[in-house]
Amino acid sequence: MAEPKKKIRIGDLLIQNEVITEDQLMTALSEQKKTGRKLGRALIELGYVEEDKLLNLLSQQLDIPFVQLRHYQFNQDLVKKLPETHARRFRAIVLDEQQGELLVGMTDPMDLMAFDEIGRVVNQPVRLAVVRESELLNTLDLVYRRTDEISSLAVELDSELEDDGFDLAELTATGDDSDAPVVKLLQSIFEDAVQARASDIHIEPDESVVRIRQRIDGILQEQVMKETRINAAVVLRLKLMSGLNISEKRVPQDGRFNIKVKSRSIDVRLSTMPTQYGESVVMRLLDQTEGSLSMDKIGMPAKILERFKIAVTRPHGMVLVTGPTGSGKTTTLYGALTELNKPEVKIITAEDPVEYRLPRITQVQVNPKVGLTFSTVLRACLRQDPDIVLIGEMRDQETAEIGLRAAMTGHMVMSTLHTNDAIGSAMRLIDMGAEPYLVASSLQGVLAQRLIRRVCPDCASAYHPTEQERIWLNNMVKDGSDIPETFTHGGGCYQCSNTGYKGRVGIYEWLEMDENILSSLRRADADGFADAARQSKYYEPLEMCALKYAKEGITTLDEVFRVSASLDEYNVAFDEDELDFLELDD
Repeated sequence: MAEPKKKIRIGDLLIQNEVITEDQLMTALSEQKKTGRKLGRALIELGYVEEDKLLNLLSQQLDIPFVQLRHYQFNQDLVKKLPETHARRFRAIVLDEQQGELLVGMTDPMDLMAFDEIGRVVNQPVRLAVVRESELLNTLDLVYRRTDEISSLAVELDSELEDDGFDLAELTATGDDSDAPVVKLLQSIFEDAVQARASDIHIEPDESVVRIRQRIDGILQEQVMKETRINAAVVLRLKLMSGLNISEKRVPQDGRFNIKVKSRSIDVRLSTMPTQYGESVVMRLLDQTEGSLSMDKIGMPAKILERFKIAVTRPHGMVLVTGPTGSGKTTTLYGALTELNKPEVKIITAEDPVEYRLPRITQVQVNPKVGLTFSTVLRACLRQDPDIVLIGEMRDQETAEIGLRAAMTGHMVMSTLHTNDAIGSAMRLIDMGAEPYLVASSLQGVLAQRLIRRVCPDCASAYHPTEQERIWLNNMVKDGSDIPETFTHGGGCYQCSNTGYKGRVGIYEWLEMDENILSSLRRADADGFADAARQSKYYEPLEMCALKYAKEGITTLDEVFRVSASLDEYNVAFDEDELDFLELDD
């Protein structure tokens, strides 16, 4: 087994190269004794040396490569030669294999004990490289996915269920049952989902398989398991955790519970649905550790953010946020509430369900089963002397009219509406039965939004749009000007699970009421309202906001095409062959 060529204490190395002083070394050694951290980490945290400078020095001194993991293409089979527990313990990862020798990246290549142990575990000669600790920790979450572990636990659980007379309630009993196969399986599923930044987990039984799907950056990724019997045990366990009726399998049920995953507090909203092959479960994961974002951190364009802030800080009126499910409406409204949440302001919310708990704010969860609807809560909360009222969703005429009248009588009312764009929202309220004069007198502005995927920064590259894409762009911007020669897309890497995308960003359009818009609104003139809205000073369609992000390299043209509401009107201009590039995800 190869060993580091030179052995030298890191403190002496840094002093010899005049990177730190003797006094700084003594301070770092004192800090090391208090915290138990590595000396190198202590020096970095104290600000005495930059991490890259330290790692470059180690690379030169030990004659080993310095590898940047963000852009590294990993071999999954090689990575798994070092078990995850050892990788995290020793801050190491297998990078490459040449002539039977493994290249292992370590954050501290001078840790000889760890070096010897790694060699023993992999049972091969080891050659070292040095890597950044922050990059390594992020990479470990990505490369050590729990798919194999989930599959093996599913097999283990299935074998326990082979006996038809086995009592599922016994298998899923509460108490000290952390070793039960179903518990370990669910724990692995949740840990994998959190590592992969999933927003939802779907567990779906089929005739011959059980599918576990995770929604990552708005797109579902699937793992299929043949052990169909495990579905009943998993669903039963989840029902117990959610406090649901375990004997009722004929009707849908909703519940929630909280779990700790990797020191993060995850609130899980659960929904069951009876299907032909058993109960299907969908879970929304809400990270309570992060809390709600402030308005400045949501990612709203500065011009729209300024106007939106002005609208929500007015003493009365109604502001609507519109978009499909999962478009970030709740995040935007919570951001606004965080901004408005002051001791002198009374805020009451009616939500279904309450997603994040906010201090000082009175949050009410609606419960239609007992008659606690949005309209009922809204009537009651107006007698609670509120300054600001948030209605989770405008669902019916009664809720809309109460909300509009509240906005007219000195309250700021915020709510959501399911429409495709800002222009359709005001008319939607009228279609629901609200009086045009009420809408015109109360509505201050409408914010429409979507979420689109960001290009992964680690595999991003420039490309030239195809002829068909150029046709679409020319139709979109009309005059064909201001269209760059190149756009950006992702090639796929480990950092983004080979999708080419990592994370999402919001696109927005803001419609603010002016006299021309209000005049059309009072007449319930839909065409006149739409024309006036398009000429509004602050209005810019969603697709133009998306295109602006594509021009800046934040997203791809494919994402612009996927979310653009105006795409349909252009479809008639092209034949099917021309539109192959415009495949939309519903």
